Amino acid sequence: MVTILDADGRLVEHDQRALVQFVIQGGYGADVVFAAGTTGEWDRVDNEVRQRVVQVCSEEVAKANASLMLDQGGSSPVRAVESWAGITAHTANETLENLEFAIEHGADAAVLAPLSIRGVADPVRFVQHDVSDLLDSHRRRIPVYLYDNADIAIDPSVSHIPTRQVKAMSRLDFVRGIKVSASRRVLGNYTKAAASFRERGEFGIYVGSAMLIFDLFRPRSGWLGVIDEHWQRYRLRGSLPIGVVSGPANALPREWARAWQVCRGGDAERMDQLRRVLETFRRRTHEHGNATIACLKRALASMGVIECAAVAAGTPNLDAAAGERFDRSFAEVRELSQELVGEPWVTVIPPDAHPSAALR
Repeated sequence: MVTILDADGRLVEHDQRALVQFVIQGGYGADVVFAAGTTGEWDRVDNEVRQRVVQVCSEEVAKANASLMLDQGGSSPVRAVESWAGITAHTANETLENLEFAIEHGADAAVLAPLSIRGVADPVRFVQHDVSDLLDSHRRRIPVYLYDNADIAIDPSVSHIPTRQVKAMSRLDFVRGIKVSASRRVLGNYTKAAASFRERGEFGIYVGSAMLIFDLFRPRSGWLGVIDEHWQRYRLRGSLPIGVVSGPANALPREWARAWQVCRGGDAERMDQLRRVLETFRRRTHEHGNATIACLKRALASMGVIECAAVAAGTPNLDAAAGERFDRSFAEVRELSQELVGEPWVTVIPPDAHPSAALR
């Protein structure tokens, strides 16, 4: 989830709530809403904003689940949505405060990037002692997912969590998986080692570099396919990722939900169609340097989901001309999705979108 801010860096709550409902798409979008992560500019906003966005997202997910249940005649929803809280802060104390806040305000899980916390020299000890002790002090015990992303690691010489440390932390009953935002090679190191992570129970690998799912799950034919299947079994030891965490899904939630479905199902034809749409969107956001977050917010504003597309101080932004070019590009992506993906997997703009919406 992006974090919706005003020009002074404060959370715009009504826009944030609208965004949560938008990405869920009435059950056709996100399975999990992950607040205060890298796409949410966690490292550029105040800790008060981090906490408040977690609370707002958890509240809106609860409302969405209640609505989904009513839509199905009072039975439990087929696909309940979860709210995951990014708890990482610049210090260990703030990180633990965020974990406690997430527990008290209804988050279903916490996401922790231990290499991004100043002063935490030993991630294993921090999780085994500090995080564990805090969870033990609460009746409500939530799962914790690790987060590996070299872009936000404090020490460039230790850019990824060593697999031996992940294995040690996975023995704890509350550590349930890891999100890996990295190359296929680095992701492969984790999936290859995943069998040894399962000594305690299920441990899931989540793809953070979202476009990789099209390569990881693509079926291949003939002898090449046989060789590739054996290689995958060796490389991954039967442990394919169990989820994808996609920042671009803020703007295209139905398309990304569908992409995960067809990739898991090995539907090569539909994988190619969705890849064309999502790769086009990726290229359009990268045409403006590192302003991906600004592009996501601009896309949401152009659809009328949010009113304010401001980014945090230090986040690359779009100038007026670049913003107008991106608006045209995003309209083309929406048209391409309509052509190649089709209903019901084209993201629906809410009927109460702001009157200033540029796209209808």
